[in-house]
Amino acid sequence: MKDHGEDIPALMDRIGRAARAASAVLATASDARKRAALTGAADALWSRREAVLRANADDLDYGRRRGLSDAMLDRLTLDEVRIEGIVESLRAIAGQDDPVGRVLAEWDRPNGLHIRRVATPLGVVGVIFESRPNVTADAGALCLKAGNAVILRGGSESFHSSAAIHGALCEGLRGADLPEAAIQLVPTRDRAAVQAMLTAVDHIDVIVPRGGKGLVGLVQREARVPVFAHLEGIVHIYVDRSAEPDMARKVVLNAKTRRTGICGAAECLLIHRDIAEGLGQDLLDDLMAEGVEVRAGEGLRGRVAATSDDWGTEFLDMKIAARVVDDVEGAIAHVREYGSDHTDCILAEDADAVAAFFARLDSAILMHNASTQFADGGEFGMGAEIGIATGKMHARGPVGAEQLCSFKYLVTGNGAIRP
Repeated sequence: MKDHGEDIPALMDRIGRAARAASAVLATASDARKRAALTGAADALWSRREAVLRANADDLDYGRRRGLSDAMLDRLTLDEVRIEGIVESLRAIAGQDDPVGRVLAEWDRPNGLHIRRVATPLGVVGVIFESRPNVTADAGALCLKAGNAVILRGGSESFHSSAAIHGALCEGLRGADLPEAAIQLVPTRDRAAVQAMLTAVDHIDVIVPRGGKGLVGLVQREARVPVFAHLEGIVHIYVDRSAEPDMARKVVLNAKTRRTGICGAAECLLIHRDIAEGLGQDLLDDLMAEGVEVRAGEGLRGRVAATSDDWGTEFLDMKIAARVVDDVEGAIAHVREYGSDHTDCILAEDADAVAAFFARLDSAILMHNASTQFADGGEFGMGAEIGIATGKMHARGPVGAEQLCSFKYLVTGNGAIRP
C-alpha cells in the first residue's frame, strides 16, 4: 500500500460514507456469513504469510531508521509463530456465539407490556492504533463479529504489515459476500486522517485509541466522537509478607520480562516492609540477573536509585521501579496515586489482604497470584481484544465482541394504552 494522494478530508468522507452503508448490511448479517468471512480471512492470511513477512520486514527497516526502541520493535515484529497466533485468534472469534440479538434482560409489566433489552451493533467503530500490526486483524474481526463496520488507522511504523493483513480480511469478506467496506484501512500515513476521524460525528459512532499516552491524550482532548479510552498500562504488583516465595519469584519475573512492550507488563513492584531484605531483594536480584534495570527506592538495592519521576511511569522496556510499603494499605495508597486504572496485582496468601486490595482499588483488572501478562482479551477467552478500556462508561477491561455492542428495548403490548 502506498500513501494515498487524495485530499484527506475528501478521502475520509468517502471512507466514512462507505462504512456507514456497510454497517447497515452488517447489522442484520447472519452469524454464518460473519463466521465464513472470518474463517476465510484466517485461511487467506496463512496462505499469504510470506507476503506479510516481507511487508513486515519493510516496516522494521522503517522503524529502525526512526530509532524505535527494542521494545517497540518487538511490538512491531511478526514471525510465522505470531502470524499463526493471529490466524488462531481469527478462528476463535469466528467460533464465538453471535453477540448480536442476545436478550440481555426480559420482564413483564403489570400494564401488559413485555419488555426485552437486546444487544445491537454500535454501528461504525474507528480504531486508531500504533505499531502493533496484529491489531488490524483483532479489531477488524471483533467489530465484524459484533455487526459493526470499522475504520482502521494504523501507525506509520506498521503501514505495510497492516495493509498485508487487511488484504486477507478483505478476501474473507468477499468470499462471504459481505461488503469490503465493512473493514477499511486508512491508506495514508498523513496525520490529518486522524484529525478527520476524531471529528467524523456523521460517520463514526465510537473511537478506540490504542497506543501510548500521547495518542490517547490527543484523542481524548480533540475527539468529538465518543471514546473508549485505552490508557497506558502503569501496572503494579504488590508483594505481601504472606506471599509464597517461589510462586512470587516466578510471577514477578514473567510479569516484567515475558514481553516488556505490552500494556500488561509490570512497571512497578511494591514490597511489604517485613520482607524487603529477604524475598523482596530476591525478586530484584532475579530481575537484574535477567537484564532488567531496577530503579529501587529507599531500603532496596537496584541498579539505580529511584526518583519521583519513576512512580507512575510506563517504561515498556527492561526497566522497573520498586518501592517498600508498610502494608497492603500503603500499596493501595500508592496505586491510587500513581496508577492508570489498567491492571494491578497482589501476591499474597493472606485472604484479608487480598480482599482489601480487591475492594479498595478500582482498576479495570485486578489480579491475585497471577502474572499481569494475562491482562489480554485472548487470555480472557474473548479470542482477541480491541483494547483494554480504563474508563467506567459502557466497556471496561478487555474489549471483545460483546463489549462492541449497544442495546435497544423491544416492547410488545396487546393494545395497551396509558391512562
